[in-house]
Amino acid sequence: MTYRTETVRLTQYAHGGGCACKIPPGELESVVADLHTRDPDAIGELIIGLDDGDDAAVVRIDGDRAIVATADFFAPVVDDPYDWGRIAAANALSDVYAVGGEPLVAVNLLGWPREKLPLDLAKEVLRGGLDVARTAACHLAGGHSVDDPEPKYGMAVTGLADPARLLRIDGGRPGLPISLTKPLGIGVLNTRHKATGEVFPQAVAAMTTLNRDASRAALAAGAGCATDVTGFGLLGHLYKLARASGVTAVVDVAAVPYLEGAREAVRDGYVSGGTRRNLGWVRPWLDPGGFSENDLLLLADAQTSGGLLVAGELPGAPIIGELIPLDGPHLRLR
Repeated sequence: MTYRTETVRLTQYAHGGGCACKIPPGELESVVADLHTRDPDAIGELIIGLDDGDDAAVVRIDGDRAIVATADFFAPVVDDPYDWGRIAAANALSDVYAVGGEPLVAVNLLGWPREKLPLDLAKEVLRGGLDVARTAACHLAGGHSVDDPEPKYGMAVTGLADPARLLRIDGGRPGLPISLTKPLGIGVLNTRHKATGEVFPQAVAAMTTLNRDASRAALAAGAGCATDVTGFGLLGHLYKLARASGVTAVVDVAAVPYLEGAREAVRDGYVSGGTRRNLGWVRPWLDPGGFSENDLLLLADAQTSGGLLVAGELPGAPIIGELIPLDGPHLRLR
């Protein structure tokens, strides 16, 4: 069988796409609830682990050096194989940036239905990942592949960080503003793309933008609390941050930025199951303030390679709310 790269719709080979394919947050937390262990005999000190759901693990190896470790992969979120590779790589690297680290080396994680899709497409995916790794000045050295019914791609990434200058999910304090470094709407635009084949360059541009500069700016501003906005949506990730920090997060809904076309996509019903599960998960801890269901769905939209959510003010990033002393639910919209 002969394939042409431009005629193969990769998103049709997956039951979902991108970070919307994550196991729902409530289910995931129940699975890992009893796994919060630290081994006193292991090398180094585990200073960020499973406790609060941070974006990567961090192990102190000496006084001013820590190892950052993470892995992330998913099914196609766009049809273009090269763009999918770039998006998946940027998303995996983001976990290192989200805790204040710098990526050092990555290895590929590839699942490929070799009897359904040509390996030439897989090569394009890997080429996209390599180009983003080079942009990040991160070594990319081999990896692992399996014959998989669904195409999947991502990376396991190891980075370095200063253990005294980390961005932790439990570091939020009352009085701090909340900054968001990328607009929302990636998820609904990807869902529309999967359903219709329409291409949204603004979504691809957002997903392939590294969070490196945002992470460095957060550290330079003295921030100590951040997370990235991916599969659990803004509300899901902000809830985790507020819960871990023991505060209430107040969101100024009018200040939240969106990609062009996002509101229209929600209006037209292009909402993933992952987004609806996100909203269902946070509802018990959310004061919705009378906002519409579409507003809530946009705030819960399952992002892929989204921006950083930082407790602090960053130059050029919109402030979308503030942290206040815990007062009722962990999330409040105004």
